[in-house]
Amino acid sequence: MTAIARGRPNSLVQEFASGLDAPICLTWELTYACNLACIHCLSSSGRRDPGELSTAECKRVIDELERMQVFYVNIGGGEPTVRPDFWELVDYACTHHVGVKFSTNGLKITPAAASRLAASDYVDVQISLDGATADVNDAIRGPGSYQVALAAMRNLAAAGFSNFKISVVMTRHNVAQLDAFKEIADRFGAQLRITRLRPSGRGADVWDELHPTTGQQREIYDWLLAHGEHVLTGDSFFHLAGYGRELPGLNMCGAGRVVCLIDPVGDVYACPFAIHDAFLAGNVRGPGGFARVWRNSELFAELRRPQSRGACASCSAYDACHGGCMAAKFFTGLPLDGPDPECVRGFGMAALAEVGNSAVPRPAADHSHRGRQPVPVSIGRRPPDRACDQSPLAGHLPLAGR
Repeated sequence: MTAIARGRPNSLVQEFASGLDAPICLTWELTYACNLACIHCLSSSGRRDPGELSTAECKRVIDELERMQVFYVNIGGGEPTVRPDFWELVDYACTHHVGVKFSTNGLKITPAAASRLAASDYVDVQISLDGATADVNDAIRGPGSYQVALAAMRNLAAAGFSNFKISVVMTRHNVAQLDAFKEIADRFGAQLRITRLRPSGRGADVWDELHPTTGQQREIYDWLLAHGEHVLTGDSFFHLAGYGRELPGLNMCGAGRVVCLIDPVGDVYACPFAIHDAFLAGNVRGPGGFARVWRNSELFAELRRPQSRGACASCSAYDACHGGCMAAKFFTGLPLDGPDPECVRGFGMAALAEVGNSAVPRPAADHSHRGRQPVPVSIGRRPPDRACDQSPLAGHLPLAGR
């Protein structure tokens, strides 16, 4: 995999910023169906979309990724394990040299599934957990979700699956639990992964009340300086580099350069946190498939050009934070060449004060359960009752007593 010819970059970051022939990894949401209704869900998941890619279409995408030499895919949703063909697609990807890392709330990680995962060298798993205690987690992810996640961790550990990931979205309610999250990871022989809360999907409705305070941002930064060598972040905290020292990782926005998103219906977005028409680059069902979107999209070409420093031009921290997160700015109504809403120098807060509610874009779609109530899910191999039925329960029996 080589960089697209755009001059002679003199560093790895510059090479990545100019775009690669193929993404290093990509996020692929297989379905919007989900048994939970997490209040910060970036894709507003809940009900399946009747137009989601078929098994055959998914396999064609995997074939493309193999030809493009994509290292691995981050599979998510929704809850990807409720797709009837989930394991079939995982096996197909692995046999075609495309590694799989999938995120799950743990619903389907039974002892048998854990043993199956432990036997594979090409699959990694992330268990989502947003509180180190049930009260904090379940307030975000729904009643009982903490115990389900811990049961999945116990099953993975018992099966000998070492170094699976525990994925935490940082909120103002769990920042004080960072040490406790690390203890949970250590207890199960797992690795902690923390990521930033973005105002995307349903997260747009709760961002004001959930995103960490200024003091907590500094707490996260200091904690990562102390523990970052052993904790994954997905490069989501590079906006904190404005405090003075860069955190481990690339410390850059990789949207459309080294990463992107394929959604359940095949739409390709520049960033997993920017599901909006403004960041839609194409669809894998179109001529040339995913490869053509990645290599020829006008949107991606624009993102790969040198970006204006805009309002941050005079800030001495720009070379460290690079202006922050594109999605966080967009969904709070700030210009893309403006400061990050959580700018550590305070410029984002000042800019937000000037934004009216009418200027804030809304996420592209909402697949939430009606009333946003958690719904028990057990999907078998029968097709939905009708093509137009968007319920993840269509044609399937619910789990008794769950």
